[in-house]
Order: sequence, then C-alpha cells, then structure tokens
Amino acid sequence: MSAKHPKVRNIRETLLSDNWYTLKKYTYELQRSDGNWQEQSRESYDRGNGAVILLYNRSKNTIVLIRQFRLPLYISGYNQFLIEAAARLLDNASPEERIIAEAEEETGFKVQKIEKVFEAYMSPGSVTEKLYFYIAEYHDQDRLNLGGGLADEGEDIEVLEWEFPRALQAIKNGEIVDGKTIMLIQHVALNNILKNT
Repeated sequence: MSAKHPKVRNIRETLLSDNWYTLKKYTYELQRSDGNWQEQSRESYDRGNGAVILLYNRSKNTIVLIRQFRLPLYISGYNQFLIEAAARLLDNASPEERIIAEAEEETGFKVQKIEKVFEAYMSPGSVTEKLYFYIAEYHDQDRLNLGGGLADEGEDIEVLEWEFPRALQAIKNGEIVDGKTIMLIQHVALNNILKNT
C-alpha cells in the first residue's frame, strides 16, 4: 500500500504570538476523500524539536527519572510535580549532542553511548514538535554531579533512581503520567532490557 498524501491549497497564516515560541493560525482548503474541497482553520504551535532519554542500569535493574514542576499541568488541575525522563528542546543542536548534555545537566550522569530507539510526534493536532527518543546504560561511576538542572532557567529538578518494577507500577497507578516517559519505559519492558519483576 502506498502512502497517501493530502491535497491542500490556499494556505493563509496569521501570527498570534511569538512571545515564547510561535503560535500561528492557519486557514486552508483540504480536499476530502469524496473530492470536495473544504475550508478549515487550525492553530499550530511551533516550539522546535526535542530529544528525551531514559537512563538504565542492568546490574541494579534501575532507571533514572527526574521530578519537576510543570505549569501547564498545574493550571489544568494536576497539582503534583511531574515525574519524567530527561528531555530538552534541540535549540539548533543535533539530537544526540543535545540529549547527552541534557542527561548530565538534569541527572548528573555522563553517558557515553546512547541508542536511538524511535522518533514520534507527541501532539500532532496542534504542536509541530518531533521528539527523538534515546536510551543509555549508566553506571554509578558515571555520576559527575547531583544534576538538578540550571537555576537560571528556572529548573529545580529532583533526581530519582527507581527499581524498574516500581516504575512500571507507577504507570499503572497514575504516578507517572508523562507520555514520553511512559513510551520509553514500555520500550525497555517490551525489549526485555530490564527485568519487570
């Protein structure tokens, strides 16, 4: 089966905000499957692409996560600090370069060998961002500092080292609700990289 490509015409854009990143409104015509053209309007938020990494230790059967405040979740009613894997926007760096630096900055671990596992669009209905997903094995001697992020960027990050079964249970009981983190933990589980029990 060949890929199907949309037919779009008469695209017009209106800048709504460029305060933090770029929010635009697009009006366009999309050809429907019956051949008719329909005018539609959508908003799209462009914040650039990002990368995320899950650190794991085979001998200890552990992973490293972080916990931090996320305003959008708080204002939508989630009144806890978010548990997630280390992640960062690329900001014109390669995904590999950016995620190695971010792993050290946020977790304190210097990883040497990273493995790309997949790419995914996380919210394609409104956000242009594509995430590059990585995993990397860490060892105790790889810890250079306590991590915690950069205070001048508003980061106040708690580093968590959890046994893998605890992380799986945290997904089931709603303690871990971050999509990118769930995807990486499930990847580790499905590929038998760590023990589930």
